[in-house]
Amino acid sequence: MAMCAEMTDDRIFRNARIDSGGPLVDFCVAGGLFTRISPGLDNDSGCEEIDLGARVVLPAFVESHIHLDKAFLEEREPNLSGTLEDAISITLALKKSVTKQDVMERAERALRMCIRHGATWFRAQVEVDPIVGLKGVEVALSLKEKYAGLADFQLVVFPQEGIEQQPGTEELMREAMRMGGDLVGGIPYNDLDAERHLDIVFGMAEAFGCGLDFHLDFADDPRVRNIDSVAARTVAAGLQGRVAVGHLTSPGAMARDDAARIIEKILEAGISVLPLPATDLFLGGRGEEPPRFRSLAPVKELLGAGVNVAISSNNIRNAFTPSGRGDLLEIGLLLAHALHMSGAAERAVVPGLFTTNAAKALGVEEGYGLRSGCAADFVVLDSVNFDDVLIDQPEKRFVVKGGRIVVENVSETTWREME
Repeated sequence: MAMCAEMTDDRIFRNARIDSGGPLVDFCVAGGLFTRISPGLDNDSGCEEIDLGARVVLPAFVESHIHLDKAFLEEREPNLSGTLEDAISITLALKKSVTKQDVMERAERALRMCIRHGATWFRAQVEVDPIVGLKGVEVALSLKEKYAGLADFQLVVFPQEGIEQQPGTEELMREAMRMGGDLVGGIPYNDLDAERHLDIVFGMAEAFGCGLDFHLDFADDPRVRNIDSVAARTVAAGLQGRVAVGHLTSPGAMARDDAARIIEKILEAGISVLPLPATDLFLGGRGEEPPRFRSLAPVKELLGAGVNVAISSNNIRNAFTPSGRGDLLEIGLLLAHALHMSGAAERAVVPGLFTTNAAKALGVEEGYGLRSGCAADFVVLDSVNFDDVLIDQPEKRFVVKGGRIVVENVSETTWREME
């Protein structure tokens, strides 16, 4: 334990429950990293000790696909129809009057909400177009600097309004990448020609030597399958493991054999699939005439085939998603109910969709997790029942970043008995 004596912020977290059947373990933290994880660690150097009281500990929650810059626009104009088309048009109209300060206030409000609920890793979709300009990028970079000790960020330069149908967007995207964007975003279903859209964004990714993150095949129609082209282009570009696709609801409407062929291509391309259940359920199934059907990405089939699947909040209280608290435990339960994964055998895999799988989608799995040498980023849940955290929805008792408790939440109930 000599390492503990050499560092100023060292501590031991005792009595953590990190799995269902194993013993409680202690974490030794030094320099923001886990140095040892084991039952009954010695404390010869006199490190600070924090007793977690046998509570469940999960790795840091990861918001792998989130739009901080559009948060809380529901307060200005709700999407009364609930359609994707109106969500896009309402947000486009509202963007025309936003200021940088406005974007900052809403984005920071959403960010703090997410951190309060355990998320300290983020892949933020930042809109870039001639309407909003580079305001969102400037805000995201400012938040990245301001919250450097509380959150890790990746920024996706995202053309929400399309590229060709908003002339000037491509040049702005390139400037945003030069400013500090990490990935090129794409949304082929909201442009003049999906294949030309893909030509542009794959070309941009090659120019900047980065990965891509798509909004893709967000439809209840099984004929919508731009994923075929994205998968083929990913393999051709040698980008396996560096491409993610959000939504991907159309395979959920396909016949089993068709979906299986799509899944095989996704697996070959090493693409991570990110269902966004709060948005997908709100906007889906809005056809004018019955039968109305809401498709979702076929998560169980994807996981069964070995595809990396992660989930995220996507939007918080805007025209795309009128709800949301930045709480990935809540999003996990929503997905579990919608896809018949809330039973005892299947719900156990759901927390991995916003922890280890989400970290893999971000490409940060090497330094992430409850392992020696990884960043000491974790969430302590106010529960001692590892198997039921999804259905119990316990409070996030402590949110820990770099071995420091950055958020403490206390939930109390007082029974007042009848006389």
